[in-house]
Amino acid sequence: MNALVADQVGEPSEVLRLESRPVPTPDFGQALIHVKATPVHASDLHVLRGRYGFSPEFPAVGGHMECVGRIEALGPDTEGLRIGERVVHAAIPAVPGPQVAGTWQEYLVADARRLLPVPGRLSDSDACQLAVNPLTALLLVARELDAQPGEWLLQTAAGSTVGRLVIQLARHLGIRTINVVRRRDAVEEIKTLGGDEVICTADEDLVQRVAEIAGATGVHKALDCVAGDVGAQVSQALAPGGELVVYGALSTHRQTDPAALTIPLPARSVIYETKTVRGFWLNRWFGTTSPADALDALSEVRALVTDGVLTIPEGRPFPLERFTEALALAETPARGAKPLFVFEGGEHDGDR
Repeated sequence: MNALVADQVGEPSEVLRLESRPVPTPDFGQALIHVKATPVHASDLHVLRGRYGFSPEFPAVGGHMECVGRIEALGPDTEGLRIGERVVHAAIPAVPGPQVAGTWQEYLVADARRLLPVPGRLSDSDACQLAVNPLTALLLVARELDAQPGEWLLQTAAGSTVGRLVIQLARHLGIRTINVVRRRDAVEEIKTLGGDEVICTADEDLVQRVAEIAGATGVHKALDCVAGDVGAQVSQALAPGGELVVYGALSTHRQTDPAALTIPLPARSVIYETKTVRGFWLNRWFGTTSPADALDALSEVRALVTDGVLTIPEGRPFPLERFTEALALAETPARGAKPLFVFEGGEHDGDR
């Protein structure tokens, strides 16, 4: 079988290579998955660069997030699944916890407790993207912040994949959103998507506009995926006692110096207005959540996508051999479709 493998930390386009490997054999409680589609996330690339929250043991197969495929074989004492069943694999490494097989390969073995069956009416493109962005949006809105109908929810990077999903979910739940973007041409697009209010940092003062929109009651809940000065402005814009959950640092997207990954918070705001700033990392959530609870959350996401409440943009398929093109597209500004590695067939002969 083919796999994309890196021997060391480095720029993904330079350290990844296409390699032929034996098809693995499932052990107790495991399933062998023939991968049909797996996305290329920016975080997958940051793992290989050594600037993410964990580092794999090298050589390592790329792709550390999610995929969809069919079960080709089951290990001993593996119950609740059947050969031929189509499943989503939440391949996200639990931190702290054991690492899992990379998804950028034709076949992988997976813990059966982390496999979620998916209906045929859900496309491979939708199914292979369930376990990261839609799940993150659900957890941030409904669990981390417990946002309620009628409340204001302030978020940065509203045009990102998670940002768009937050807008859709908030609209479904009756939560009002204030959405921060950095380009004027994104404003109408976000409003069309369902965003109640949009602030463009290119020509508007974030703190002032939030005060004008929310009035005396203010905003008590916010999500930030930018960090840096924008994250600090979001914290400043919150009402006393407000909560800010930070789940990304897009302002330092290619930064490798840990000292540069900052949010310059005013001490007065934190102390005298008792505002809370905390982080969220999906990997750590998986590491502290039972497999049953994780599958319950994924089942909720599956239902939201299947019912059309959440819409995932169609991915752009690439064969593994064209990985350099897929990697370049993954980090192209305003790229549109997310690149997906896709695999055909389902039979393997003589490559064990």
